[in-house]
Amino acid sequence: MNSKNYCVIMAGGIGSRFWPLSRTRKPKQFLDILGTGKSLLQQTFDRFAQIIPKENILIVSNEEYNDLILKQLPGIGQDQILLEPMRRNTAPCIAYANYKIREREPEANIVVAPSDHLILKEQDFLNVVSKGLDFVATNNALLTLGIQPSRPETGYGYIQINGENKEITVNQSLRKVKTFTEKPNLEMAKVFLESGDFFWNSGIFFWSLPAINHAFATYLPDVDTLFSEGAGLYNTAGERDFISDTYPRCKNISIDYGIMEKADNVYTLCSDFGWSDLGTWGSLYDMSSKDEQLNAVQGENVFLYESSNSIINLPNNKLAVIQGLDDYIVVDSDNILLICKKKDEQKIKNFVNDVKLEKGEDYI
Repeated sequence: MNSKNYCVIMAGGIGSRFWPLSRTRKPKQFLDILGTGKSLLQQTFDRFAQIIPKENILIVSNEEYNDLILKQLPGIGQDQILLEPMRRNTAPCIAYANYKIREREPEANIVVAPSDHLILKEQDFLNVVSKGLDFVATNNALLTLGIQPSRPETGYGYIQINGENKEITVNQSLRKVKTFTEKPNLEMAKVFLESGDFFWNSGIFFWSLPAINHAFATYLPDVDTLFSEGAGLYNTAGERDFISDTYPRCKNISIDYGIMEKADNVYTLCSDFGWSDLGTWGSLYDMSSKDEQLNAVQGENVFLYESSNSIINLPNNKLAVIQGLDDYIVVDSDNILLICKKKDEQKIKNFVNDVKLEKGEDYI
């Protein structure tokens, strides 16, 4: 393994769209949502550990999840966990990781990935990651993985590639990025799909440390300056106090908006490795195996009658009899039962807000 290769896993989100299974005290990245026996975080770590030295894998998360991370990843050291005192989006957490890595390896090549994505074709993915790390090691470039779209998806951001629609070989073709586009409506998503030069934005990034540090200094100088003040404190006893003081002064901004949409040296690797960001119950339904009535069921004691196209997620010790539902989400988790139309799942955030206002934090 290349000792200059590093991985930063972002694991600080709260996964509110997976409520009530995902709760503040234990968000979805720490759950075995897929029924594999491992949490999404554990799967992500194990995947990258096949090609990146384990000691070079860093986890960025909120302070409240430190013990949970150590419990789920007992082989890592405390110095591999970067604890944020508050959530400030992806750009600050990446800047923090950059400066921490810089103290160890100024010429590092880095892959940054969320902790809660589903990868079905793991070997294809690892081949793409290796290709991405090799590319940024020899090019002054910021690279993202663009996913070959299979449908006019409105839940993902898109990347438009530059060029004349030259033939694209997935997992091989590198293209300069022309534009980043936010989540489109259905009609626009259909146009994107038909054009052939739009790819889903996976949120997985690659760069060399010199390239990303230059990008921060150019496009987010205020964020860069804040974290540069900690030079000499990273990987020491003074790091935590410095970060606790720095984060409240740092803007809340994503790496996409802060840097990737502005930089002129952004590329994408056109990919297809069975990817889903598992952002919603609907996306989990799409990726799950289904019965003859197209129900995706997790739970050992579920009896379904005249029900179809639904996702059911219940504890194994809960017996449920469900009759007459079509296109629904049914989730039973601890002291909460959610029954919601699948097509209305965007309302789950509203449900969470209402519960929080009426019942407080205990149910969130």
